[in-house]
Amino acid sequence: TGQKKQQLDKAERPQSPSYAVQAPCPKEPCLGPPTTLGPHRSIYFSSPKGYLTRLGSEFFDQPAVTLAQAFLGQVLVRRLPNGTELRGRIVETEAYLGPEDEAAHSRGGRQTPRNRGMFMKPGTLYVYIIYGMYFCMNISSQGDGACVLLRALEPLEGLETMRQLRSTLRKGTASRVLKDRELCSGPSKLCQALAIDKSFDQRDLAQDEAIWLEHGPLEPSGPTVVAAARVGIGYAGEWSRKPLRFYVRGSPWVSVVDRVAEQDAQA
Repeated sequence: TGQKKQQLDKAERPQSPSYAVQAPCPKEPCLGPPTTLGPHRSIYFSSPKGYLTRLGSEFFDQPAVTLAQAFLGQVLVRRLPNGTELRGRIVETEAYLGPEDEAAHSRGGRQTPRNRGMFMKPGTLYVYIIYGMYFCMNISSQGDGACVLLRALEPLEGLETMRQLRSTLRKGTASRVLKDRELCSGPSKLCQALAIDKSFDQRDLAQDEAIWLEHGPLEPSGPTVVAAARVGIGYAGEWSRKPLRFYVRGSPWVSVVDRVAEQDAQA
């Protein structure tokens, strides 16, 4: 009877994709289903306790364009020093193709101490600072100098902590209470909300203990994904118009909606 029960348990255990590895549930805190479900909650939380699926190195070993689309729907996890875990579902990305891409920091094949993460193995973080105060997080992909910029997340867990971090780090109207949809709706905003700074540069997303990706329950595809021009790269000539930004259609968490691209896709 005992052997039969073990066989049944094994047969009912959820199967993980080939690029994933099983990560045991951390001792403190340990995730469980939420007591209440709100509009910002995801069915991600229905995953069996103790069977969180962390994405392994193989997942990141894809060309930048396919990786940028594969990121949509996956869950980014940030574990703070006190053990608090913050989670957000990726809803917007941008692909940067490497030396040929006039908008990439690696254009022309140039390598510097600043952009070294772009030339490291797939899954390596490339974190850089803009305007002398804000951080943006990229993940290296297949191909030297190629990477994917994370532009927006749907906050899933730890929203109040995210709000506190954003209020502490953002400039200007720090006294105004941020709405949920403002927490991670931009590359620098999500870095603030998850306390990501230059110290994360060149870390391995497949191995790091403070930040990783987990397999999401919802993977948009086809008409659900919008391909649009990237944002803020007007200096890049024709490359500024290439549809290398990808986002989930209809998501209120996306940073910039491109109605023309959506209409073209429908046509």
